[in-house]
Amino acid sequence: MHIAFLTPEYPHPRIQRAAGIGTSIKNLAVALSRKHIKVTVFVYSQSEDVVLEDQGVTLHLIKHKNYRIGGWFLYRKHINRYINKVVKQTNITAIEAPDWTGITSFMKFQIPVVIRLHGSDTYFCHLEGRSQKKKNYYFEKKALTNANYILSVSVFAAEKTVSLFGIKKTITTIHNGVDVTMFTPDHSKIVPKSILYFGTIIRKKGVLALAEAFNKVIQEEPEAQLTFIGKDVTDVKTGSSTIKLIQSICSKEALAQITYTSQIPYSEVADAIRKAQIVCLPSYAEAFPMTWLEAMALEKAMVTSDIGWAKELMVNGETGYISDPDDTQKVSKAIVTLIQDMDLSRKMGTQARKRIISNFTQDEIAEKNIKYYKRITSV
Repeated sequence: MHIAFLTPEYPHPRIQRAAGIGTSIKNLAVALSRKHIKVTVFVYSQSEDVVLEDQGVTLHLIKHKNYRIGGWFLYRKHINRYINKVVKQTNITAIEAPDWTGITSFMKFQIPVVIRLHGSDTYFCHLEGRSQKKKNYYFEKKALTNANYILSVSVFAAEKTVSLFGIKKTITTIHNGVDVTMFTPDHSKIVPKSILYFGTIIRKKGVLALAEAFNKVIQEEPEAQLTFIGKDVTDVKTGSSTIKLIQSICSKEALAQITYTSQIPYSEVADAIRKAQIVCLPSYAEAFPMTWLEAMALEKAMVTSDIGWAKELMVNGETGYISDPDDTQKVSKAIVTLIQDMDLSRKMGTQARKRIISNFTQDEIAEKNIKYYKRITSV
């Protein structure tokens, strides 16, 4: 069996972008390779055409091309031709692509096409209550309609996608997994009363609500420290830097206890998480976030949002606390409860890792994917 993935992102020094989708694809690709499944990853919209080997996975970087007219269509056809050539040369069994922007909407393959629901633009626009470009909805629906099979990283994402697109196909859920051998805890590094947010600094991740909650935290715990790690993004509503919006929300006392670090190499993420007493990720829009899996694997008590996908991963009062992000009083109370009680935060962190090991290890998730792909390809 030889599985291919098509993606705009993937964690690698020569690849321009890597976020949650890319991380989850890499985790799965490497895990499949370790189980003697041949894996090829096609990464489009890159600055160069090159073939690389990385941890047993073959990477094809496909350079972005500009066209005078119809670039959205012609570039897709260019990608399609390139992949079809490699499919014949290397006997690829099936190809998987994410639902985001419907990249496969005008592509044709002689092998099964699987769309995995990591969260489409339509899905996120719905969760965030913002308008969407009609062409994005069209591309995404066409890609889902044309796909032979659909997978989802959460039941919640599957159900929302069915309702938003009117999908009639059966959708199988296989959650994301995390490498628990890479994300191992070390409590000796914990800084007491430290709170960490990591990920893109963007409104939809609940960072503005977290800033408001932290104002309340500081009133009860003046020594609390909040660290933001991630890329600052221009806010869609105001056009301002999101970090500047956070700074404008925070009181003088809160601002003095906040630090911000821009993106750090993925290899350094685990150490940054280890230093935090708790992790707070009150996002409005996710599918099944890698950040949550990583923090839980590192035995961090979590304070998160309570929306859909959260209840498939978090256990309220056991692995941490879940709350409506807009209920900043409840969020702040959860944070204060945990940072004031190191024993409680460690106990919940221990329960969080146990939950990951029981349900979401990359090894277990890889086995589920192998069984799925064997079934649909009859290999």
